[in-house]
Amino acid sequence: MRLRRLVAVACCASAVSLFGGVAQAAPETPADLQLVATRDSLLAKHYWYAQTFEGKPVLGGYYAKHVDKRTRKETVQDGRIKVEGLASTTPSVATERADATVDQQVAGDRAATELSVLPGAQSKLVYAVVSRTDRGSVRTIVDAASGEVIKTEDIVKRAEGTGKVFSPNPVASLQDATLTDQDDADAAVPKRAYKSVRLSDLDTSGYLTGKYAKVVGPTNELAFAKNRRFEYTRSDDRFEQVMAYHGITDAQRYIQRLGFRDVNNEAQDVTTIGFEEDQSYYDPSTDQITFGTGGVDDAEDAEIIWHELGHAIQDAQVPNFGQSLDGGSIGEAFGDWWAMIMSVPVQKDSAAAPLACIGDWDAVSYTEEAPHCLRRVDTDLTVADREGEVHFDGQIWSRALFDVYQALGRDESARIVLEAQFSYTPDTTFAQAAETTVATAKALCGDRVAAKVKAAFVARGIL
Repeated sequence: MRLRRLVAVACCASAVSLFGGVAQAAPETPADLQLVATRDSLLAKHYWYAQTFEGKPVLGGYYAKHVDKRTRKETVQDGRIKVEGLASTTPSVATERADATVDQQVAGDRAATELSVLPGAQSKLVYAVVSRTDRGSVRTIVDAASGEVIKTEDIVKRAEGTGKVFSPNPVASLQDATLTDQDDADAAVPKRAYKSVRLSDLDTSGYLTGKYAKVVGPTNELAFAKNRRFEYTRSDDRFEQVMAYHGITDAQRYIQRLGFRDVNNEAQDVTTIGFEEDQSYYDPSTDQITFGTGGVDDAEDAEIIWHELGHAIQDAQVPNFGQSLDGGSIGEAFGDWWAMIMSVPVQKDSAAAPLACIGDWDAVSYTEEAPHCLRRVDTDLTVADREGEVHFDGQIWSRALFDVYQALGRDESARIVLEAQFSYTPDTTFAQAAETTVATAKALCGDRVAAKVKAAFVARGIL
């Protein structure tokens, strides 16, 4: 009852299909699939499957069913890949040999080895070996017939030069672009930049562990307060832990207020300990966010926290999201846009710290002129300006979302984008994701709103 009321008040949802015209009843689920996730959104129930071949996972293959809550109609997105020319599913090379090969080439701790199928015109039986490194997880594909390494790929989702704390950060809250890091010195940031906040949803352990966030790391380095008063300044490494916990929890509580109950609704693992580079990342294989401490500590900038959380949100909505260049670009764009959306209530838009400027505290370590920005979400880039790099190309998508925000406001734009992402495919294109977003806007809010959303994508050359 409460969910229906939220939708009606926000947008007056109409009973139409989200996925390309009138929904048709989907065929029965094929047998070569394994259910990996079930998600519940405002308009539909979403079932995500991994493709299998004779019981072994097919790398990159997926299948999804979306069941419209109002019409009960099903829509299918079939991302299965043909498996051809595979003579046998019995490996010639033992698991131990594949593991030893990976251990020699990857500096890290091996975490998992799975016999899999690499699809294509000449499919191969392979070992997919995941290793944990100090830069996040990597996956090595080893030919199960020859023992040769086919490829090694980084599977974490990264953002370079992140860092936010305060509300959202000292540059934004004080409107002072002259601030610098000064090697974590308390004297570098005036006391008035600190804001006392309520840390909600904590458990009774005395650590920063709660319903929506869990700070992890060596026990002797974790913030601990039996009275649950976590009051530190930036020279204390525990300050970033409080920032991470508060930023993630605040975002999830906002998502819940929008009416969603199944968007990364968990205790998100996060660490601010032990990674000394000036970058941060979300690792889908461990479902953990890691913040670096190079330059301005990344978790001192709440916009960096919210950017990385954006990756975790998308991975929870669509397993293995971002397999295409456009998908990866959308991932970076959504993270930037989500950081902006979360900053709206706590940041004044000004020349010194524009709302569209992301990471303006973190960026003081590597930019010379104000405003200091990791990236902006209001560039004039279009698809004609692509460079084939996810952070750059993502600015095309984030500008479209920024225009949606300006046209509809914070809550309505956030509700539409979050709902739409449930129905993106892991290897989506810009155009496919845009069409889904427009259809979602129409289903939630009607033709007038959908036209405004479409106009934002048309302006970027996406539609």
